[in-house]
Amino acid sequence: MARNLGFVVGFAALICAALLSISAAASIRPISDAHRSAALELFVPIDGSFPSLEETYEALRTFQILGLGKTSDISNATCPVVLDKLRSPTSSPKEFFNALRLNGILGCEIGSQTFENVASHLHALIKDADSLMDLYYSVISLLHIKGQGVSAVLSDAEGVFHSIKALSQSDGRWRYDSNNAESSTYAAGIALEALAAVVSLADAEVDQSKIGIVKHDIEKLFDSIKSYDDGTLYFDEKHVDGSEYKGPLTTTASVVRGVTAFAAVAGKLNIPGDKMLGLAKFFLSIGVPGSTKDLFNQIDALSCLESNRISIPLILSLPATVLSLTSKDQLKVEVTTVFGSAAPPLTVILVQASSYDKDTPVLENQELQFDTENNIHYLDILPLKIDVGKYTLEFEISLHDPENLNIYATGGRANALAFLTGTIKVDKAQIGVFDSDAESAATMQKLDLSQDNRISLAANHLQRMRLTFQLVTPLGHNFKPHQVFLKLRHESKVEHIFALESSARQFKIILDFLGLVEKFYYLSGRYEIDLAIGDAAMENSFLRVLGYIDLDLPEPPEKASRPPPQPVDPYSRFGPKPEISHIFRSPEKRPPKELSFSFLALTIVPLVGFLIGLLRLGVNFKGFPSSSVPALFSILFHAGIAAVLLLYGLFWLKLDLFMTLKALGLLGVFLIFVGHRTLSHLASTSAKLKTN
Repeated sequence: MARNLGFVVGFAALICAALLSISAAASIRPISDAHRSAALELFVPIDGSFPSLEETYEALRTFQILGLGKTSDISNATCPVVLDKLRSPTSSPKEFFNALRLNGILGCEIGSQTFENVASHLHALIKDADSLMDLYYSVISLLHIKGQGVSAVLSDAEGVFHSIKALSQSDGRWRYDSNNAESSTYAAGIALEALAAVVSLADAEVDQSKIGIVKHDIEKLFDSIKSYDDGTLYFDEKHVDGSEYKGPLTTTASVVRGVTAFAAVAGKLNIPGDKMLGLAKFFLSIGVPGSTKDLFNQIDALSCLESNRISIPLILSLPATVLSLTSKDQLKVEVTTVFGSAAPPLTVILVQASSYDKDTPVLENQELQFDTENNIHYLDILPLKIDVGKYTLEFEISLHDPENLNIYATGGRANALAFLTGTIKVDKAQIGVFDSDAESAATMQKLDLSQDNRISLAANHLQRMRLTFQLVTPLGHNFKPHQVFLKLRHESKVEHIFALESSARQFKIILDFLGLVEKFYYLSGRYEIDLAIGDAAMENSFLRVLGYIDLDLPEPPEKASRPPPQPVDPYSRFGPKPEISHIFRSPEKRPPKELSFSFLALTIVPLVGFLIGLLRLGVNFKGFPSSSVPALFSILFHAGIAAVLLLYGLFWLKLDLFMTLKALGLLGVFLIFVGHRTLSHLASTSAKLKTN
């Protein structure tokens, strides 16, 4: 049972894995609710706040872009910290930077005088700054102050611009400071964002020749961009110290922020739209990151690409990559921005569809219809006579308005993978047993695998068994699935699995039992015949019992191998256990009840005689002590004797020997004490009477 269940589970898992691989390799998708759910799971405040202002900004900025609206829950605990940082004279440029950009989201109640004091302090820091990061923090902080309606003009904008530009390299990268010979792609993004802020804060227009030089540096920077075969582009560091290495995601996000920010103040940049589209594909191909830092960088960079002055990427994606011919599914295509916003009017053409393992196209130049209500382009594939299988689809996007060519980046053509599934027909299935030298005279039985009919066969070790069938697609073509297995299962749970190969447009297997006797461990008896056929494109994959075959195999020789021990079904230990039959010892013979009651009466006779003797002697309490203390000890002494008698009774009725002895020991000590005092008093009283 366990092995059979494992075979079924493994068979189903193989088909599911094939379908999942198609989905994973399919076209990328825009930002979805999965990212929103991930943001709520990853960014979790502790007691209403995050550990630092930087982490708080990353969380709230991610919530803001995704439209989650969680700022009100954080502001009560965070605004006092922001105000303390802005009012503290010892705050560093980075602390001012984090506090001011966070305030831009929270909108804390901060007076204009506080902003003016911070601006004055930042101007002083800029004059003495000698590193790129100090200049970046200070300049961006002034830009946030300007956003609050407070004057933050850079009087020496040309000088600050030159200080930042002086750290650039000929390949478009930047150094962190003049003492550091290593240049960084991540630092290039930081520098471009700082230069954009300087241009925004300048009291006069910055020299256009300097702007042009920076534009040239950006072109050089994009010359070092890296790519994958599918057109995905990204930036990475070349040779950077391990402590400064940021990784492709963080580095690419920094460049995107810097380039889009500089384009917003300097005008159009000479960057091809295909490169902006490739960068968007890189961020979307990551899926849903598993860390807060990566999720913030992904969402923040994509928000810069969503609306920029270079080229807005348009993403072509397939809502469903597995299409059923049986259900008459349509091929649906979405063309949106990276956040799923509607694209401008355009046309989508399926240039060609070719089988994944063949270059010959099966379909060409099909224009997709547009559903205005659902904003989806679609194509009915059933009338096009496309068979089941895996296909590479090549699409072409054409914008209707020529002016949009300067605004949006379509990439011209886009590729996607699709998987068409359908019902596969099992045709001409036959099974039979024949003698080794008379295959042509074999009597074959037809199999109808659409019904649960089971056949019964019998064979000996000198015979063979043959199974043949054909697999036909909905269009009548031969079909070769991923998995075709024949399994023989003995009564003792020993299984034998054989793979079937296709030849001459059919699947065929011949089992020569003479050559299989050792593999079958010479086990005669009934074998169950199972057939398993499965493929990701086959909607009716199955594992079915065909019937049984009774094998008569020779006796095993002395040195023949034995069948392996079968694994124990792990579920068997939870089933009902066999009933245990107890044989109790016969009870010993006992005397009649009348004799027992007679003996009881005899044991009571002495007690009755004792009571009668007391009455005849005239018992009285004249000798009982009259004084309070001796009387108390006498009462306790008699009560102790009564307790001992009661303990004897409990011993016979309830208590065991050990409990009785323990209680008797305590009562004995008590009786010795009170009895000694009582008897001493009686002896003293008797001596006084004799003296008198």
